[in-house]
Amino acid sequence: MSELDGLIALVTGGASGIGLAITQAFRAKGARVAVLDVAPSGPADVLYLRADLTDDDAVRTAVASAAEALGGLDILVNNAGIGAQGSVERSTDAEWQRVLDVNVVGTARVSRAAWPHLRASAHAAVVNTSSIAAVAGLPERAIYSASKGAVLALTRAMAADGMPDGIRVNAVNPGTADTPWIGRLLAAAPDPDAERATLEARQPHGRLVSAEEIAHAVVYLASPRAGSTTGTELAVDGGMAGLRLRPRT
Repeated sequence: MSELDGLIALVTGGASGIGLAITQAFRAKGARVAVLDVAPSGPADVLYLRADLTDDDAVRTAVASAAEALGGLDILVNNAGIGAQGSVERSTDAEWQRVLDVNVVGTARVSRAAWPHLRASAHAAVVNTSSIAAVAGLPERAIYSASKGAVLALTRAMAADGMPDGIRVNAVNPGTADTPWIGRLLAAAPDPDAERATLEARQPHGRLVSAEEIAHAVVYLASPRAGSTTGTELAVDGGMAGLRLRPRT
């Protein structure tokens, strides 16, 4: 019997990158999955719902449709998010509002809509995708770092509120991951190979994190096997947040 047999999951941002890897891992572990994304189409063998996280009516309709079609909701993965580059000096109000509206308020919108369905589950779990940027100061990531730090704080607050309702809430903290967003950043760099080498070198294990590695961590946090784990974050960052190694010679 697999960890997620018989459970129903909703994954936001599940059409590509980390979200797609999570969706595939959930399916492999026996869950029925609905994906909420803004992409024109989603992965096969799941219920795909198109909605913009900045539109509360669309979010509420999508979550209700997922619960009705699949017969409830046991797991929510708040993975959808957008990136941003730049220092606080060069960041505009419009950029702040756009990123926070998706990454922070969007997470809250989906969680709010899903909460009554999760409360009815015997194995309710929420996993929020945060980032190494929430716990380590990275250059040119002011808005993104602030948004992911807020996701961590929100995770702990949701876990406290979820305790009486039997809803566990945790976060996963990926390091720099090999995703389409990083691929676009590398493609725009003057020397993509050099930029990739720099990103790999700043992680102690010397490479980018794979989407599949992050998905495995999410499966664990969402699984009933993690029944005593709530209000915490699991780093999948090659040691970037906690290790201080001697330079390689």
